[in-house]
Formats: sequence, C-alpha cells, structure tokens
Amino acid sequence: MRKHTTIRNRSGTISFLIDHKSVLVILGLFSASLLLVVIGLSVGSTMINPLEVIQHLLGMGNKEHAFVIETLRLPRIVLSFLVGISLGVSGLLLQGIVRNPLASPDIIGITGGAAVTAILVITFFSELSIRWIPVAAITGAGLISLLIYVLAWKGGVTPIRLVLIGIGVQAATGGIVTMMIVLSPTYSTSEAYIWLTGSVYGANWNNVKSMLPWVLVFVPLSLVLSRKVNVQELGDDMALGLGTKVQTDRFILLFVSVALAGSAVAFAGGIGFVGLIAPHIARKLVGRSFASLVPVSALLGGLIVVLADVVARSAFLPLDLPAGVFVSGIGAPFFIYLLYRNRHA
Repeated sequence: MRKHTTIRNRSGTISFLIDHKSVLVILGLFSASLLLVVIGLSVGSTMINPLEVIQHLLGMGNKEHAFVIETLRLPRIVLSFLVGISLGVSGLLLQGIVRNPLASPDIIGITGGAAVTAILVITFFSELSIRWIPVAAITGAGLISLLIYVLAWKGGVTPIRLVLIGIGVQAATGGIVTMMIVLSPTYSTSEAYIWLTGSVYGANWNNVKSMLPWVLVFVPLSLVLSRKVNVQELGDDMALGLGTKVQTDRFILLFVSVALAGSAVAFAGGIGFVGLIAPHIARKLVGRSFASLVPVSALLGGLIVVLADVVARSAFLPLDLPAGVFVSGIGAPFFIYLLYRNRHA
C-alpha cells in the first residue's frame, strides 16, 4: 500500500510528496486549532458559553456577545494564528538553509533588524501614525538580512558563516535597541518594552487584512520550494552535483524566510522561539519531508502563539500580559535542552 502521494503540475516544475501519515497529523492539528479558537473566544473578563460561541460563528446566535466575539477577541485570535504560521514556516526554512536545528529568525538577527527600526519609530518618531510601525519593522528585517548576507559572502554564503554573522548582528541590534530605549522619552519606554516582548493586544481586522497577504503568498511559496530545501540539506557539494544553483536557491529561500518573519514581527512584536520550537515538534510528528513539514510547522506555530495569547489575557485578570512572555517561558528551556542534546550528539 502506498504511503505517499505525489503532487506535481503538468510541466513537472513543481513536484512534492505528501505522506499519508502527515495528512492525519494536519487534520488533527487543524481540529485542535478550531477547538482552541472556540476556547479563546469563550474565556476572558467576560465568560461566554462555548456553545453560544459556536452558534454565533455559525450565524445562529444572538447579538448579546457580538462585540466581544467579533471585535475584541476574534481578530486577535486570527492575527495570533497568522503570526504563528509565519514564524513557524520562517524558522523551518532557516533550519533547512543553514542545516542547523538551532536556527530561528530571533537567533540569527532577522527579528533584531525589525526591532531596531520599529523601536526607532516608537521612541523617536511617536508623532507618526502607528501604521508605520509594521512598515518600519519589515524594512528593518529586510535591510539587516541583506547586511548579514553581504557580510557572510565569501565566494558564496556557507551555512556556518550565515549563522555566526547572524548571531553577531543579533547581539549588535540588541545593544542598539537597549541604547534607544535608555535615551527615549519616558512615556514611550513602556510601549517599546511591550512591543519587544511580543503582543497582539489591540489587534483589529485591519491588522488581519494587512498580515493575510504575506501568509497567503509566502507559505504556499515555501511549499513550492520544498524540493530546493531538501537538496540544500544534502550539503553544498551534493547539491552542486545534482545541478542546482546553490547560492541562488539559498538567497530565494532566505528572502521568503525574511518576508514571513518580518511580517510577523511587524504586527506582533518580538515574539521569540516559535520559529525554533514549531519545526522541531513537526519533525517528531512527520519526519523530515519538507513538503509535510511546512503545513505541520505552520499549524503548530499558530497553535503556540494563540495558546500563549489566550493564557496571557485570561490567566491573570484584570491584567493583559504580552503573549511573548509565555512563549519565551517555554522557548528558553527548550533552547537550552537542544544545546545540551546537540552537545552530546
């Protein structure tokens, strides 16, 4: 009995395998996501019966809780899920490019670049509209990634140089951000710290509409490029032997990863470790086939961020804490565990 299904276009330029086990995992994660959405819409300062939430989503409920569900909670949950999807797939791409299980956007400098430009707008250009913060964050992520790529270039870009340069740049951007916060006006300091921690507080449907195109374009593109990642993971010599353009492919994959991470950071701030955790759990569930890892990492990333935000806004009422606090609480020990495991590998 076949365990895989081949999906390809007529010309054969797009082709990948989908494991049947992966389909079951994806369906399970999708079901868990729907359940978490219902729970997220139910809990908070105003508790709503989950059955009423389901009826409302199906268009059969009364209008008593319409404002709470449709305006306050649902856009926040949807944005959290989109952010998690982007971070999960971005981390998966980076780990494939650099062939290092410890790679993620917040570790090799991408989110650091976004943080510098976003904090610059928050602290010194507060008269600008808040709409400019996502633009600044995406621009910063792109510029710092280009800088990392240029600094890592030496007749080509090797994974180890990319990681080492990225870690150094991340440290530098952290210092710049700290300096800007210290020099910033007092009234903007707390806003800057909340953004750095990572939060979707105050999310609205305009944020969702702005974030959605990034996910709809670059996540499917990641799936289309799955064969290139599989070849990259074989090593540069093997990839060249198979006739691929290693440096061109690496640049394209890095661009997609930066686009996903930059858009996520733009709308949710510095939520860390999602791009590290989601791909690792995905490999435990479905193995190393990249075509299967993309949707599984995406769903896991969404689940992690939504769960963190639901806990953040409901566990310590009336406080509404940043979701990034809870993600880091899981991610930091997970990162230490990975370091320890690889040390003894």
